[in-house]
Amino acid sequence: MIAVIRIRGRVGLKREIAETLDRLRLRKKYSCVVLPNPSKEKIGMIRKLRDFVAFGNISKETLQKLIEARGQPVEKSKKIDAKKAAEEIEKGKSYEELNLKPFFRLHPPRKGIESKKHFGVGKGVLGDNKEKINELIERML
Repeated sequence: MIAVIRIRGRVGLKREIAETLDRLRLRKKYSCVVLPNPSKEKIGMIRKLRDFVAFGNISKETLQKLIEARGQPVEKSKKIDAKKAAEEIEKGKSYEELNLKPFFRLHPPRKGIESKKHFGVGKGVLGDNKEKINELIERML
């Protein structure tokens, strides 16, 4: 499972980048999407956006915390079981079937964002964060 978090805002974006962000449902800054079984096309979209988003492999525990804290129901009357929803998403069930919106709105990270990456050197959060995405998401809950 891959989690994608939009870090950069909307000002000065090229049309093709804005369209790709829109297709992944990353319409606002600090919004997050979890892709359970990303296809080859979705991975290509993420690679295209590597200078605008942070992405990496999300653990099951972090996904459960994310759903519990920031999961929004489509129908307000129905409750969401975070543990069950995390298992179903991992199996490949859609968010709509689980009464969840397919994106999560997060806070800016506590203790701020690390400095930007510059030509592949540095500690910035943009691009592939592998397993460190879990720490970033927990700081943003």
